[in-house]
Amino acid sequence: MHAKILIVDDDADIVMMLEDRLHASGYDTITASEGQHALEQISHESPQLVLLDLTLPKLSGLDVLKRLSQMKPSEPLPVIVMTAHGSIEAAVGAMKEGAYDFLTKPLDNEHLLIVIRKALERDSLRRQVAYLRSEVDGRYASIVGNSASVSAVVEAAQRAAKSDASVLLLGESGTGKELFARSIHQWSHRSSMPLIVINCVALTETLLENELFGHERGAFTGADRQQKGKLEMADGGTVFLDEIGDMSLPLQAKLLRVLQDREFQRVGGTKTVSVNIRIIAATNRDLRQAVKAGQFREDLYFRLNVVTLTLPPLRERQGDVPALAQFFLDRHTRDAKRPGMTLSPSALDALVRYPWPGNIRELDNVIARAVVLSPKDTIEPDMLALMADGAGLHQRDDTSLPYLDLPYHESMEHHSRYIIHRAMERADGNQTKAADSLKLQRTYLARLLKQQKD
Repeated sequence: MHAKILIVDDDADIVMMLEDRLHASGYDTITASEGQHALEQISHESPQLVLLDLTLPKLSGLDVLKRLSQMKPSEPLPVIVMTAHGSIEAAVGAMKEGAYDFLTKPLDNEHLLIVIRKALERDSLRRQVAYLRSEVDGRYASIVGNSASVSAVVEAAQRAAKSDASVLLLGESGTGKELFARSIHQWSHRSSMPLIVINCVALTETLLENELFGHERGAFTGADRQQKGKLEMADGGTVFLDEIGDMSLPLQAKLLRVLQDREFQRVGGTKTVSVNIRIIAATNRDLRQAVKAGQFREDLYFRLNVVTLTLPPLRERQGDVPALAQFFLDRHTRDAKRPGMTLSPSALDALVRYPWPGNIRELDNVIARAVVLSPKDTIEPDMLALMADGAGLHQRDDTSLPYLDLPYHESMEHHSRYIIHRAMERADGNQTKAADSLKLQRTYLARLLKQQKD
């Protein structure tokens, strides 16, 4: 579709000349000879760009710009103002009112087309960014659930968001730590700036260092140009460090400097880079035990542990399961283009009674699979494919799991060993298969196995 351009000028010869030039370049045009008519054309015809003369009868071009900002404050329309040569002061005033650029008469044809193209490209990019942001916001729209345990964490997160204090999110895998991190960012005064997510366990130590700090040209083989790191890209915004408990000790020392001084050096560089960032970190490990074991720096732990929020597992908030299930059902039916699908009462009851060892992430996967595989619009219990031993784990007599009487973190550590051992047995010792069954990355499972041996 060709871009539609509104030409606003009371000089008929200029309007005719502009129409000829724009039509020859593939643009569609509409015209207006005075300000009020221009505003009506914008409302009814929805042009993608406006060429606006500043000297108009009745309603001036500057007044049109002011009206436009009131009409669509959230959807700025690119406006290029045209003014007589020498009227730079008027053009500057128009730029302050939101004009994209200005051109002086007589118009240079080549320069005119370049400015129009750049204005349309910038507006297209703005729309794409807005769309992608809406997609992300939709996927991480809100924290679903109103149980007492979740409500308490949400209230604390909202209070923490108002400050720049570091936040440490604790909880089992799949409890929604990234969602909370995104929500804290959105509630903060940094919401208009980037939120950069970095998974500390997905990369090797060398790659993670490069990901965080970037590198200078020539820092290593293949570094043919300077590259900014994620910390630098997040300047003014928020950095979410997921699985912080698995970061190597040398990188922990470098991260500590960032938290203390808000500065660092790129890999292979000597120049100090200063950043203004807020740090949110998350882990499913007990960092206090990691500190005692020498696996995590105590000074970094205290720097991160300014505000600590512990997210409850889904089995402790099963009253939220129906709302969460409906949330995921709406999302996946929309993605799969299967509107109108529902959960039968018996399926919903099965979801509520299930103990959810994989927490919210497991519930998401269960609903996604059911939407894809269910032959009918009503999802029945057999389409949920819940783990056969899930209920058994939930109902198991405590005497068969003696570690349940231990303190929380020790109990969770023993249970983690139990789950991993069982997965490895079922996979006949194959780490890749075991990792797939646990919905973990193989490298992360290998690290957990090594920690258990140590």
